[in-house]
Amino acid sequence: MSKSLTVRYAEWVIRARWWILLFSVLGLVAMMAGFRNFDFKSDYRIFFSEDNPELIAFNNMQDTYSKADNVMFVIQPKDGSVFTKSTLESIVWLTEQAWQTPLSTRVDSITNFQYTYAEEDFLTVENLVVDGQSLTEQDLQRVREVALNEPLLAGRLIAHDGLTTAVNVTVQMPDDPQTEEEKTAVMKVAGFARDLAQQLRERDPNLEVRLTGMVMMNVSFPEATLKDLSSLLPLMGLVVVPLFMWFMVRTVSGVFASLLLNLFAIFGAWGMFFWLGGYLSGPSMSTPIVILTMGVADAVHILVTFIQQIRRGETRQQAMVESLRINMQPVFLTSLTTVIGFLSMNASDVPPLHDFGNIIAIGVALAFIYSVTFLPAIMMVLPLKVNPKEPRAYHWMDNLGDWVIAKRKLLLPSVALISVGLVAFIPSNQLNDEFVKYFSEEVPFRADTDFTNEHLTGIYNVFVAVKTGESNGISAPEYLAVLDKFSQDAKQWPEVRHVESLSHIMKRLNKNMHGDDEQWYRLPEDKELAAQYLLMYEFSLPQGLDLTNQIDLDKSAVRVGLTLFNMSSNELLALEERINQWFAQHAPQYAIDIASSNLMFAHIGERNIKSSLGGTAIALILISLILMVALRSFKLGMLSLIPNLLPAAIAFGLWGILVSNVGMGLSVVVGMTLGIVVDDTVHFLSKYLRARREKNLSPQEAVRYAFQTVGMALTVTTIVLVAGFIIMTFSDFTMNSDMGLMTAITIAVALLVDFLLLPPLLIKLEEKSHAKTANHA
Repeated sequence: MSKSLTVRYAEWVIRARWWILLFSVLGLVAMMAGFRNFDFKSDYRIFFSEDNPELIAFNNMQDTYSKADNVMFVIQPKDGSVFTKSTLESIVWLTEQAWQTPLSTRVDSITNFQYTYAEEDFLTVENLVVDGQSLTEQDLQRVREVALNEPLLAGRLIAHDGLTTAVNVTVQMPDDPQTEEEKTAVMKVAGFARDLAQQLRERDPNLEVRLTGMVMMNVSFPEATLKDLSSLLPLMGLVVVPLFMWFMVRTVSGVFASLLLNLFAIFGAWGMFFWLGGYLSGPSMSTPIVILTMGVADAVHILVTFIQQIRRGETRQQAMVESLRINMQPVFLTSLTTVIGFLSMNASDVPPLHDFGNIIAIGVALAFIYSVTFLPAIMMVLPLKVNPKEPRAYHWMDNLGDWVIAKRKLLLPSVALISVGLVAFIPSNQLNDEFVKYFSEEVPFRADTDFTNEHLTGIYNVFVAVKTGESNGISAPEYLAVLDKFSQDAKQWPEVRHVESLSHIMKRLNKNMHGDDEQWYRLPEDKELAAQYLLMYEFSLPQGLDLTNQIDLDKSAVRVGLTLFNMSSNELLALEERINQWFAQHAPQYAIDIASSNLMFAHIGERNIKSSLGGTAIALILISLILMVALRSFKLGMLSLIPNLLPAAIAFGLWGILVSNVGMGLSVVVGMTLGIVVDDTVHFLSKYLRARREKNLSPQEAVRYAFQTVGMALTVTTIVLVAGFIIMTFSDFTMNSDMGLMTAITIAVALLVDFLLLPPLLIKLEEKSHAKTANHA
């Protein structure tokens, strides 16, 4: 009888083991040469493709007005009020020092607020506080009254209770993300801000100083992910994987070989990714943990069979040949379906998720290649000591198989009913992407931002550019009236905590030009007069504190800024719709643009779910076709859809019960886990079919054989996979932690489905055909 292709291949690997080991190392070195192209990007804009409509709108608005990138120093005196000599003097000092921030274009605080008042027939514009130490009690009271009653300050740079204030630094980040300047700009700005904050604490120990803003968020991406990589990967690689590998194979050489294999796959995947011009980001920094977790599965199946054959008296060469003969097809299939599942993430609208999927797909492919080349070769040369006694745990699978077969008529309806009940909770999930919550509460940026949100102002915002369509049109009384009406109405909306509008300035200027008479705190009624007031005010403003953050170059449009309370993505989209409806109803003659980084994240979450479902559908079709061909059974290929799709559905149902918030990371979990959960199904079905076709066993006996031969391996690989993804839940980057938790739940559910639902289904499906065959015989 001629040898199969797999057997001949296995024998060749054993003969050429030294050459294979050599070329494995040389190949890794060649791939790792790609590390010279290593790049990491921390800008939140990487989450959006270049043609993303919300990103385009946001960039256009920033090109027209000043940019929104900022660092905010949030200051709270420990002894109470901000309005004391020492605190105001410290804010004056910080405001002056903040101008030295790299790339800074504007610094705003309560002390350099451009306070206007009438002096005879002249308009005086000056800093609200020039020298804190020279302030009298009367001056302090005046500063307090002005600050707490000024619409542009109260609720934005000074808390309504006067206990917390802020100094906001606007920075002009480089536009070209490929320049070396851009790559280091975030680090430089954040580093300067942290040093300055520490100087302020040392200068005035009475002050509690926090840092927030877009720059601090950007720098938190690499810091959080590098922390994860330095703590979670060693935990997985040095504790979890060795522990479970030892439980399965009980040989040091097997544990060492599997770890080495996975290190090759991790470094090879990153090296190839860099060769292809890729860059790392927050999500893709966690890929080593996933590759390590996924790569263990291949090694487990090959090594377990290898050890089993040695226990039966075969030589290590014979044992490895038999292991590859038995496992080559299922390991190839599981690797292929896993690669397809992760490649389906390219359908996502979020580029970093493309990178996440592609790196892992490369890593899984390399893990398979090394599993059928490097692993057999190195196991032929490493010292090997095998305990001839099979671990007692293997007998648990015999008992479980017997129990499932005996209780199959009860298990089938029970598991089906429970599954349907859990799946029914999927609609309880709500889309909710809040970019601040991409970080755990342990991250300083998250803690400082939560503090700011509680004590001072929100960091969520929406900008509305209201266009007149004509040069100098913003001075028209009817236009200013629309701005004022919108600002007043928006301030009453429950989502809005502060409104920045030109109408506030125009009313204050009108009052100033009428002797500071409060009765004249209203909009100018003449266009020419309004234009003169505005021009006079602009000429009086110092450099860096002009109105370019609110008014466009030809004075044809004004940007109104809404500062918001924390809200879900759906609530933010509803607010956007309300703004559109307001202008359609009250000012249809004016075109508007609405943009902000928050809106970008709100839209991408909704769009990403739709695109990811498309990618998942394609992956499902491909995987189903592959299984039908590989298993040589249309019937079993269709049956496999149940254990392949049900785990993710149940997991989302459980998520709806326990959590209910679905963010960007979870939108790709179905496609990602599809390829993983197929692994258990493939290995169980392949052993089942081997028993049916090669050993001519009945459906019940074939199920028992599958439990005996692969049950423990599936259990341990599932434990390793779940442990690996559970470790991701300790990530400070919540996109990774949520994805890890949902994936862990899905994989755990998949094992239960494959053990408790798939066997009863197989027996029920094939009992009749087996009975007919037996009767015919």
